[in-house]
Amino acid sequence: MGFLSGLFGPAVPVLNAAELSEKLKFGKHPLILDVRQPEEFRQARISGAKLIPLGELHKRMKELPQGREIVCVCDSGSRSRSAAKTLAKEGYTVFDLQGGMQAWRRAKLPVQKG
Repeated sequence: MGFLSGLFGPAVPVLNAAELSEKLKFGKHPLILDVRQPEEFRQARISGAKLIPLGELHKRMKELPQGREIVCVCDSGSRSRSAAKTLAKEGYTVFDLQGGMQAWRRAKLPVQKG
């Protein structure tokens, strides 16, 4: 492990909102992992997203499929980047949604509420 990856964790690839939208429509249908709090999740989320708040990720990691791409999402991209690095260290194929739900909504992509 390199010095910087030892300090900051592995580099994680990012997807922008349009790239994720395309993957969901035409790609491998990655698992969307929303790492926000339940109240944030209820306000607006990407359809089909699985909620595991960042603080619960370590103890609930076994709920995630090893052989499927995972895209981590939060509100702005900070928590999801942390979650994605954690998952990458454990061998998951993971991406971070750049800009989070804020970017998703700015791109006028659909959200689910409730």
